[in-house]
Amino acid sequence: MSAALDTPLGGRQDGGGQPGRRRVTSHAELEQVAFELFAVNGFEQTTVEDIAAAAGIGRRTFFRYFPSKNDIPWGMFERELERMRARLKACPGDVRLMDAIRVALVDFNRVEPAEIPRHRRRMELILRVPALLAHSTLRFAAWRDVIAEFVAERTSRRPDSLAPQAIAHAILGVAIAAYEQWLDDEDADLGGLLDAAMHHLGAAFADDLS
Repeated sequence: MSAALDTPLGGRQDGGGQPGRRRVTSHAELEQVAFELFAVNGFEQTTVEDIAAAAGIGRRTFFRYFPSKNDIPWGMFERELERMRARLKACPGDVRLMDAIRVALVDFNRVEPAEIPRHRRRMELILRVPALLAHSTLRFAAWRDVIAEFVAERTSRRPDSLAPQAIAHAILGVAIAAYEQWLDDEDADLGGLLDAAMHHLGAAFADDLS
Protein backbone atom coordinates (compact mmCIF):
# COMPACT_ATOMS: atom_id res chain seq x y z
CA MET A 1 0.00 0.00 0.00
CA SER A 2 1.35 3.38 -0.92
CA ALA A 3 2.33 6.00 1.61
CA ALA A 4 -0.36 8.27 0.20
CA LEU A 5 -3.06 5.79 1.15
CA ASP A 6 -1.69 5.51 4.65
CA THR A 7 -1.81 9.24 5.35
CA PRO A 8 -5.00 10.32 7.17
CA LEU A 9 -6.49 13.25 5.29
CA GLY A 10 -9.87 14.83 5.63
CA GLY A 11 -12.00 16.30 2.90
CA ARG A 12 -12.76 15.30 -0.67
CA GLN A 13 -10.38 12.90 -2.43
CA ASP A 14 -10.14 11.94 -6.13
CA GLY A 15 -13.16 14.08 -6.85
CA GLY A 16 -15.32 12.10 -4.41
CA GLY A 17 -15.84 11.58 -0.71
CA GLN A 18 -17.51 13.94 1.70
CA PRO A 19 -15.90 17.28 2.65
CA GLY A 20 -14.76 17.34 6.26
CA ARG A 21 -15.01 13.57 6.74
CA ARG A 22 -11.84 11.78 7.83
CA ARG A 23 -11.06 9.35 5.05
CA VAL A 24 -10.30 5.72 5.76
CA THR A 25 -6.59 4.97 5.92
CA SER A 26 -6.42 1.18 5.83
CA HIS A 27 -7.78 -1.89 4.09
CA ALA A 28 -9.48 -2.99 7.34
CA GLU A 29 -11.19 0.39 7.86
CA LEU A 30 -12.65 0.37 4.36
CA GLU A 31 -13.85 -3.18 4.87
CA GLN A 32 -15.58 -2.16 8.10
CA VAL A 33 -17.34 0.76 6.39
CA ALA A 34 -18.54 -1.58 3.66
CA PHE A 35 -19.76 -4.21 6.14
CA GLU A 36 -21.82 -1.58 7.95
CA LEU A 37 -23.46 -0.53 4.67
CA PHE A 38 -24.10 -4.16 3.68
CA ALA A 39 -25.82 -4.74 7.03
CA VAL A 40 -28.13 -1.76 6.57
CA ASN A 41 -28.79 -1.78 2.84
CA GLY A 42 -27.93 -5.29 1.71
CA PHE A 43 -24.95 -6.37 -0.36
CA GLU A 44 -26.56 -6.08 -3.78
CA GLN A 45 -28.11 -2.67 -3.08
CA THR A 46 -24.82 -1.16 -1.89
CA THR A 47 -22.65 0.31 -4.65
CA VAL A 48 -18.94 1.09 -4.81
CA GLU A 49 -19.91 4.76 -4.91
CA ASP A 50 -21.89 4.33 -1.68
CA ILE A 51 -18.91 2.73 0.06
CA ALA A 52 -16.44 5.32 -1.19
CA ALA A 53 -18.66 8.19 -0.09
CA ALA A 54 -19.20 6.71 3.36
CA ALA A 55 -15.46 6.16 3.68
CA GLY A 56 -14.60 9.70 2.69
CA ILE A 57 -12.60 8.62 -0.35
CA GLY A 58 -13.08 8.71 -4.11
CA ARG A 59 -14.00 5.85 -6.38
CA ARG A 60 -10.47 5.56 -7.77
CA THR A 61 -9.03 5.24 -4.29
CA PHE A 62 -11.51 2.47 -3.49
CA PHE A 63 -10.04 0.39 -6.32
CA ARG A 64 -6.57 0.75 -4.84
CA TYR A 65 -7.84 -1.24 -1.88
CA PHE A 66 -10.14 -3.75 -3.59
CA PRO A 67 -10.43 -4.86 -7.25
CA SER A 68 -14.23 -4.98 -6.91
CA LYS A 69 -17.06 -4.89 -4.40
CA ASN A 70 -17.16 -8.70 -4.53
CA ASP A 71 -13.63 -8.85 -3.15
CA ILE A 72 -14.45 -6.98 0.07
CA PRO A 73 -15.77 -9.96 2.08
CA TRP A 74 -12.58 -11.89 1.27
CA GLY A 75 -10.32 -9.39 2.99
CA MET A 76 -6.62 -10.26 2.66
CA PHE A 77 -7.37 -13.70 1.28
CA GLU A 78 -4.27 -14.07 -0.91
CA ARG A 79 -1.99 -13.26 2.01
CA GLU A 80 -3.79 -15.79 4.19
CA LEU A 81 -3.48 -18.45 1.48
CA GLU A 82 0.27 -17.92 1.46
CA ARG A 83 0.27 -18.33 5.22
CA MET A 84 -1.55 -21.66 4.90
CA ARG A 85 0.82 -22.79 2.15
CA ALA A 86 3.79 -21.97 4.38
CA ARG A 87 2.15 -23.72 7.34
CA LEU A 88 1.69 -26.91 5.32
CA LYS A 89 5.21 -26.76 3.91
CA ALA A 90 6.67 -26.45 7.41
CA CYS A 91 4.85 -29.54 8.68
CA PRO A 92 7.30 -32.39 9.46
CA GLY A 93 7.27 -35.22 6.97
CA ASP A 94 6.50 -37.80 9.64
CA VAL A 95 3.11 -36.21 10.40
CA ARG A 96 0.34 -38.08 8.62
CA LEU A 97 -1.07 -36.34 5.58
CA MET A 98 -4.59 -35.73 6.87
CA ASP A 99 -3.34 -34.73 10.32
CA ALA A 100 -1.04 -32.14 8.73
CA ILE A 101 -3.92 -30.69 6.73
CA ARG A 102 -6.26 -30.75 9.75
CA VAL A 103 -3.82 -28.76 11.90
CA ALA A 104 -3.16 -26.26 9.10
CA LEU A 105 -6.88 -25.86 8.41
CA VAL A 106 -7.69 -25.11 12.04
CA ASP A 107 -4.79 -22.66 12.23
CA PHE A 108 -5.81 -20.96 8.97
CA ASN A 109 -9.32 -20.36 10.36
CA ARG A 110 -8.27 -19.27 13.83
CA VAL A 111 -10.08 -16.05 14.81
CA GLU A 112 -9.32 -13.80 17.75
CA PRO A 113 -12.34 -13.45 20.07
CA ALA A 114 -12.69 -9.73 19.34
CA GLU A 115 -12.82 -10.46 15.59
CA ILE A 116 -15.52 -13.15 15.72
CA PRO A 117 -18.49 -10.81 15.00
CA ARG A 118 -16.73 -9.39 11.93
CA HIS A 119 -15.73 -12.88 10.77
CA ARG A 120 -19.33 -14.04 11.11
CA ARG A 121 -20.45 -11.16 8.90
CA ARG A 122 -17.74 -12.01 6.42
CA MET A 123 -18.74 -15.68 6.16
CA GLU A 124 -22.45 -14.87 6.03
CA LEU A 125 -21.72 -12.83 2.93
CA ILE A 126 -19.42 -15.38 1.31
CA LEU A 127 -21.63 -18.41 1.91
CA ARG A 128 -25.13 -16.97 1.87
CA VAL A 129 -25.32 -14.09 -0.61
CA PRO A 130 -26.31 -15.46 -4.05
CA ALA A 131 -24.65 -12.57 -5.88
CA LEU A 132 -21.28 -13.64 -4.47
CA LEU A 133 -21.46 -17.34 -5.33
CA ALA A 134 -19.70 -17.11 -8.70
CA HIS A 135 -16.91 -14.98 -7.23
CA SER A 136 -16.61 -17.35 -4.28
CA THR A 137 -16.17 -20.26 -6.67
CA LEU A 138 -12.99 -18.66 -8.00
CA ARG A 139 -11.63 -18.05 -4.51
CA PHE A 140 -12.47 -21.58 -3.41
CA ALA A 141 -10.60 -22.93 -6.43
CA ALA A 142 -7.47 -21.05 -5.33
CA TRP A 143 -7.92 -22.45 -1.81
CA ARG A 144 -8.23 -26.00 -3.15
CA ASP A 145 -5.07 -25.51 -5.20
CA VAL A 146 -3.05 -25.00 -2.02
CA ILE A 147 -4.34 -28.27 -0.58
CA ALA A 148 -3.87 -30.17 -3.85
CA GLU A 149 -0.28 -28.95 -4.16
CA PHE A 150 0.53 -30.21 -0.68
CA VAL A 151 -1.12 -33.58 -1.25
CA ALA A 152 0.67 -33.95 -4.58
CA GLU A 153 4.04 -33.23 -2.99
CA ARG A 154 3.43 -35.73 -0.22
CA THR A 155 2.21 -38.48 -2.56
CA SER A 156 4.49 -37.90 -5.58
CA ARG A 157 1.54 -37.07 -7.83
CA ARG A 158 0.60 -34.18 -10.06
CA PRO A 159 -1.59 -31.56 -8.35
CA ASP A 160 -4.24 -31.99 -11.04
CA SER A 161 -4.40 -35.78 -10.67
CA LEU A 162 -7.37 -37.52 -9.05
CA ALA A 163 -6.19 -38.13 -5.48
CA PRO A 164 -4.97 -34.56 -4.74
CA GLN A 165 -8.06 -33.07 -6.37
CA ALA A 166 -10.45 -35.44 -4.58
CA ILE A 167 -8.89 -34.66 -1.21
CA ALA A 168 -8.86 -30.91 -1.87
CA HIS A 169 -12.54 -30.91 -2.86
CA ALA A 170 -13.44 -33.07 0.13
CA ILE A 171 -11.61 -30.81 2.57
CA LEU A 172 -13.28 -27.72 1.17
CA GLY A 173 -16.64 -29.44 1.62
CA VAL A 174 -15.77 -30.30 5.21
CA ALA A 175 -14.70 -26.72 5.91
CA ILE A 176 -17.90 -25.27 4.46
CA ALA A 177 -20.02 -27.75 6.44
CA ALA A 178 -18.23 -26.70 9.64
CA TYR A 179 -18.74 -23.04 8.83
CA GLU A 180 -22.46 -23.58 8.16
CA GLN A 181 -22.81 -25.20 11.58
CA TRP A 182 -20.90 -22.32 13.14
CA LEU A 183 -23.05 -19.67 11.49
CA ASP A 184 -26.20 -21.40 12.72
CA ASP A 185 -25.00 -21.56 16.35
CA GLU A 186 -23.53 -18.45 17.95
CA ASP A 187 -22.16 -20.53 20.83
CA ALA A 188 -20.32 -23.00 18.60
CA ASP A 189 -16.52 -23.15 18.53
CA LEU A 190 -15.27 -22.87 14.95
CA GLY A 191 -11.93 -24.50 15.62
CA GLY A 192 -13.58 -27.42 17.37
CA LEU A 193 -16.02 -27.94 14.50
CA LEU A 194 -13.25 -27.90 11.91
CA ASP A 195 -11.10 -30.25 13.96
CA ALA A 196 -13.94 -32.74 14.48
CA ALA A 197 -14.99 -32.62 10.83
CA MET A 198 -11.42 -33.24 9.68
CA HIS A 199 -11.11 -36.21 12.04
CA HIS A 200 -14.18 -37.71 10.38
CA LEU A 201 -12.77 -37.08 6.92
CA GLY A 202 -9.32 -38.35 7.84
CA ALA A 203 -10.81 -41.68 8.87
CA ALA A 204 -12.10 -42.10 5.33
CA PHE A 205 -8.68 -41.73 3.67
CA ALA A 206 -5.91 -44.30 3.92
CA ASP A 207 -2.41 -43.01 4.67
CA ASP A 208 -1.05 -44.89 1.69
CA LEU A 209 -2.52 -43.31 -1.42
CA SER A 210 -0.41 -45.30 -3.86
